[in-house]
Amino acid sequence: MGHCRGLLELVCLVLLGCTFVRGQGETQLEIHMLEEEDVKMDGEEEDSTGAVTNAKVKISCPEKCSCTEEGSVDCNGVSLNEFPEELSEHTRQLSLQNNLITMVTLEHLSHLQQLETLNLQNNHLTTQGLDDEGFHILERLSYLYLANNKLTAAPRQLPASLVSADFAANHLTKIYPETFGQKPALKSVYLHNNKLTDDGLPENMFNGSDNLEIFIMSSNFLRYVPKGLPRALYRLHLKNNKLEKITSGAFDNLFHLRELYLQNNVLSNDGVDNETFSLLNSLEYLDLSNNNLTAVPLGLPRNLILLHLEKNSIQGIGANALTPIRNLEYLLLHNNKLRSRLIHPSAFHGLKRLHTVHMYNNLLERVPRGLPRRAKTLMLLHNIISEIGRNDLITLYTLTELNLSYNHLTSAKLHREAFRKLRLLETLDLSGNRLQTLPMGLPKSLHVLKVKDNQMTEIPEGSLSGMSKLKELNVANNQLKLNSIYQGAWQELSALTTLDLSVNMLSHVPADLPESLEYLHLHNNRISTITATAFLNTPNIRGIFLRFNRLSVHSVSEESFSHLSKLQVLDIGHGNISPNRGQEDEEEDLPYGDDEDTDL
Repeated sequence: MGHCRGLLELVCLVLLGCTFVRGQGETQLEIHMLEEEDVKMDGEEEDSTGAVTNAKVKISCPEKCSCTEEGSVDCNGVSLNEFPEELSEHTRQLSLQNNLITMVTLEHLSHLQQLETLNLQNNHLTTQGLDDEGFHILERLSYLYLANNKLTAAPRQLPASLVSADFAANHLTKIYPETFGQKPALKSVYLHNNKLTDDGLPENMFNGSDNLEIFIMSSNFLRYVPKGLPRALYRLHLKNNKLEKITSGAFDNLFHLRELYLQNNVLSNDGVDNETFSLLNSLEYLDLSNNNLTAVPLGLPRNLILLHLEKNSIQGIGANALTPIRNLEYLLLHNNKLRSRLIHPSAFHGLKRLHTVHMYNNLLERVPRGLPRRAKTLMLLHNIISEIGRNDLITLYTLTELNLSYNHLTSAKLHREAFRKLRLLETLDLSGNRLQTLPMGLPKSLHVLKVKDNQMTEIPEGSLSGMSKLKELNVANNQLKLNSIYQGAWQELSALTTLDLSVNMLSHVPADLPESLEYLHLHNNRISTITATAFLNTPNIRGIFLRFNRLSVHSVSEESFSHLSKLQVLDIGHGNISPNRGQEDEEEDLPYGDDEDTDL
């Protein structure tokens, strides 16, 4: 029934000025634009009047590679075992990634003085196979890619012209002072997925490289934040390390930092103090998920937009932990140990931009008090909420999505006026609770209502009244019978396109289905007959699912589906009764029969 659409993968043209690099776990796209200069370029000549004319440069191109007159050589994935010898001295971009090269010497590089981009990622290079001096003499080299090799130590010296360096997914244990130091043009360094420890880093490893903006150091073995980080940094990745403590002043000079990734470490509240993040005035994204925090850290910067605190051991939220973060929009607190009584009523006071709150997989006994008044998405699934009082949701006027699924709610403890103020609510999920009937007083604004996996035996009179915007209703896996659904219930749902009544106790196809219906799920019921008029009022239906009922070939009218011109899938397959079985078998709970799955 579904359609499969392929996704176009990211394509980068390895042309003059564009190099695509993918290291393990990270992706970077570096764009290098050659600036026009007043002096003549290589390959240009002056005529007798002094005018500059283009002269074609004769290039010797290695076998299996492709070359351009502009100095681009592409030997990507041609199974080279050695560095190509016959390269033109005019080569500017050299792509050697995805080969089997084990050695790069000074002799290989000495005549490539025009080289600006060198891509050697995904080869078999070792530290012993790299000549440090070879890189150092490349005075125009801006982009160096050595990811996915077997290096254990970085080159001791790289050229001062360097703009970006990628050493991801090696076995690095050692960085030297001038590997990345004294590089005034350096903008980005990628060292993720290595084996670096604090002892393997030099003191102030970026000394003289004050313009560094991106530093990716994830998936190593650091216990502390590297010292002397350049103040120009705006993105810092330190996730998947062994960080236990952030030393005082580690981030004090990073006034431009916008993104800080600290997830998957072992940080506790003792490892961060009230001043750790307080000076990061530009910080918008902070990820502290999957650490050992037991409380929301104090002193968080006021300009944060997205705060990840999931997968910790946070039990409560104090009165002043979040309130200074005036620009906060997303708060992710799922998979913690939050209890409602430990969340201060003023914990969200003043957070006027906070619209998405995730608190699922916690230990909440009730809906927390004082939730942000402008919240639009509230995820409270998989808690132990057993009651929703009349005023528990009263301040959430702007809520559009509320998920209370898989809690301990019963019909007796869900107040019939609990949702009365949620006039903008579009999606409500009450699945996986202990409801005996469909709740009364549901918002008329709903587009999606899910109440599957409950114990419902009744859809009471008026519970669906006025829900003219409802498009999807899922009441699967309950105990509903036809006579327990009030007459005219479906006719009120004039916009309904998907109705799931599967895994219930229905004996017939429900009457008076809405004309708008497109998908009807009735599998795993007790339906024994399909009449000629069963789908007379549903001309727009596209999918009907009747598997695992009590149907026989004689109990399905030939005219039941003939008029449904839009029908794409009709599933009356495995699990219905075969033509040879008697009437007495129709009372069995799980009859079996021949497949009659029809894909129109």
